[in-house]
Amino acid sequence: MKLDTIIATPEKKVVYRDGDQAIKVFDESYKKSDVLNEALNTARVEETGLAIPQLIDVQQIDGKWAIITEYIPGKTLAQLMEENPEKEDEYLELFVDLQLDMHKHVCPMLNMLTEKMNRKIDQTKLDATMRYELHARLASMHVHKKLCHGDFNPSNIIITPEGKPYIIDWAHATQGNASADAARTYLLFCLSGEEETAKKYLQLFCKKSDTAMQYVQKWMPIVAASQSVKGNEHEREFLLSWVVVVDYQ
Repeated sequence: MKLDTIIATPEKKVVYRDGDQAIKVFDESYKKSDVLNEALNTARVEETGLAIPQLIDVQQIDGKWAIITEYIPGKTLAQLMEENPEKEDEYLELFVDLQLDMHKHVCPMLNMLTEKMNRKIDQTKLDATMRYELHARLASMHVHKKLCHGDFNPSNIIITPEGKPYIIDWAHATQGNASADAARTYLLFCLSGEEETAKKYLQLFCKKSDTAMQYVQKWMPIVAASQSVKGNEHEREFLLSWVVVVDYQ
């Protein structure tokens, strides 16, 4: 196995290409259980028939855990959007269509989104009153079992030279409410400083899915709180600013 060609450097990971394989090598700080959970999520999502890189192996390389998958040639949707800003609306259409198609699938062996978020809310440093409010709001939401990515953003979509899209990076996959997944995507756009794109995305998602925007917005404090547990100080500050806003117009 050759680790000469770096194709991506996400936080605390390096992704290499070796022929028709992609090798994601995790930093030593990563828990073995988290790496194995990502591999298991990938294997389970494979069974839905969605276009994703196929899992090949999980192993240790120089004392670091690595996940080996099929290499998918092409560019990320984020790269294409940056290179062709005049096509943003066209790319957003594709992006939302891919997310909605994903939400049509079920993957019953994945963790439940609501259970994960309840755990994450408990791990925040929010006071007991705010945690109670968030738990109560989460309990009031409809429980669905749709396949949710948990990190659905244009950087996790690869478009091959033939135009076929693949969804990558299933570390945060769960089964749950599609509107929670959309709320997460909206917040990811905002975290990247793309507020206008975030608004356009949310409007398009709600229109295509026939979902009330107010319903997705009700998920925002819950999702923001659960995501604030990880990330840098700037991200936590931004996410927690959404938590204290109880109602949206």
